[in-house]
Amino acid sequence: MSRWRCSKIRLPASPGATYDKNRSPVGWYVASYLLRFVELDREDKDDLDGRFVTWENTIIIMANSLNEAYEKTIRIAKEHTEPYKGGSEGVDVQWVFEGVTEVMPIYEELEDGTEIMWAEHGPRKLSNIRKQALQKGEIHK
Repeated sequence: MSRWRCSKIRLPASPGATYDKNRSPVGWYVASYLLRFVELDREDKDDLDGRFVTWENTIIIMANSLNEAYEKTIRIAKEHTEPYKGGSEGVDVQWVFEGVTEVMPIYEELEDGTEIMWAEHGPRKLSNIRKQALQKGEIHK
């Protein structure tokens, strides 16, 4: 599985200037976190070998540093972890915060076309590369 990456980059607005890969010159960061869905009365809800539905949510954060963005990501993620009654039967359920999976700076001002993340994939067959690309009719879920 490839992960999103960033490195030192050169911004067009400041020719020749190199920016720290861990600091956003525009004050924005992109972060992801994992939530695990559990039925609260499930006996194996904390079983390390148990299988669970998870969501990896990706958000943008305004912060002064990578550390601040990390802390804000945790705070925001935990806002979505209150137990509630789920389904037509009103089962006690909860999304459990499992952790932050990514925090990285955004290097450009946000506007149409701003690149906020990129991923490098190892060598693959051209046929597999083309299978990854979505057609317009496939973007609707």
